[in-house]
Amino acid sequence: HTSNFEDMKGKTVLYCYHSVNISCIKHVRPFIVSVILYLLASVAAMLTFCGNLVVIISISHFKQLHTPTNILVLSLAVADFLVGILIMPFMVIRSVESCWYFGDIICSVYTNVLFVLTEVSILNLVIIAIDRYVALCDPLLYSTKITVGVASLSVSIVWLVSLIYSCSVLFSDVNTKETIGSNRCPGDCVLILSKIWGTVDILFSFIFPAFIMITLYTKIFVVARRHIRAISMQQKDSGNQTKTRLIKKSERKAAKTLAIVVVVFILCWLPYYIYTILNQFITFPVPPAITGGFLWLAYLNSGLNPIIYALFYPWFRKSLEQILTLNIFLPGSSLISLIPEN
Repeated sequence: HTSNFEDMKGKTVLYCYHSVNISCIKHVRPFIVSVILYLLASVAAMLTFCGNLVVIISISHFKQLHTPTNILVLSLAVADFLVGILIMPFMVIRSVESCWYFGDIICSVYTNVLFVLTEVSILNLVIIAIDRYVALCDPLLYSTKITVGVASLSVSIVWLVSLIYSCSVLFSDVNTKETIGSNRCPGDCVLILSKIWGTVDILFSFIFPAFIMITLYTKIFVVARRHIRAISMQQKDSGNQTKTRLIKKSERKAAKTLAIVVVVFILCWLPYYIYTILNQFITFPVPPAITGGFLWLAYLNSGLNPIIYALFYPWFRKSLEQILTLNIFLPGSSLISLIPEN
């Protein structure tokens, strides 16, 4: 598909399509650089795919992991898994080749799926933050009202809202009219939003969710510190008190782990959204490497979550061992204890 063209200075310019300069310019890299980029990007895609697949298999297979919080984590893992299998392979080729060779139809499907999965991941993190807040700050309500069924319903609502919102943005008349005649050139595949929807999306997809998550986890840690002081002042007088202490310790650890997931999410997506905001006021062209780098940093978040689980959740490591040794195919393997009952 790539063609050559000599500019006025006599330099050879490569274009993604056609023999005239209406197509996107192909950025040529040294062969060894392309190989290294392909290798690194492929490793990131495989880690995202395999890591989230382990989370999906673990929570789906082992009955001990069928808890409301893990249902929400499962939904997040499914979204990240789909990013690894449906989005990243195309991102790898487009990033290294700097051209889109898959046609307009696949480009449309690619950008739509990318948008939906991004919204699902963000809303899942918000719901997880709410779940941890209720679990630690109102444990009586949590134990009686928050069930696996309620968590499953919340997940269904998250996916439905994400789909409706994404379709509203991408197919609205305002977005379609304002993006007609945009600077998208043949041979590229980018998600273009109108200024109105671009502003709405920044608020809905990043600022509001980040504000909610930061607020809730701040309150969670304030309550957790209060619990620690209260427990330290009590005397050890019964086994039940010890059990309660262990439960609260477990809840705090879960909240801490999921808070790290949220912090990593914000750090990964913040540069991209800052660039998106500034891009509305920038008049000079931004190097594609910067845009691509911010986008890759954002979607590397999908591969980092399983690594966080592996570092902080013992059940993840035990489950991975059961999967690699094929013990999950043994009769009764779903009843294996991955978390100490006490």
